[in-house]
Amino acid sequence: MAKNILICDDAAFMRMMIKDILTKNGYTIVGEAENGQKAVEKYNETKPDLVMMDITMPEMDGIQALKKIKSTDPNAAIIMCSAMGQQAMVIESIQSGAKDFIVKPFQPDRVLEAVKKAIG
Repeated sequence: MAKNILICDDAAFMRMMIKDILTKNGYTIVGEAENGQKAVEKYNETKPDLVMMDITMPEMDGIQALKKIKSTDPNAAIIMCSAMGQQAMVIESIQSGAKDFIVKPFQPDRVLEAVKKAIG
């Protein structure tokens, strides 16, 4: 059975890139969000198997969205993505419940490895 994934990134081209990598490998994209607020709404609507979440986004950043989703669904699988591989953000993401952290620009095999590790 195909796994459902929600992609959250304020950059349309990044969403497109991630979507391309995942759909080519048999995953289903159930939604896209351009900010943390929309990510939380879409998560509640679609209940995906996994969320690919950018950290730096308008309205609500990825870490806030991660915490909000985790507060309503402690089993949520979320992989954080960010161009800034800042140690503090990585640590905060993981402590807040993220399954993994990918630094942009990422390689397709790194994305797939993180997804497989998070949801099999």
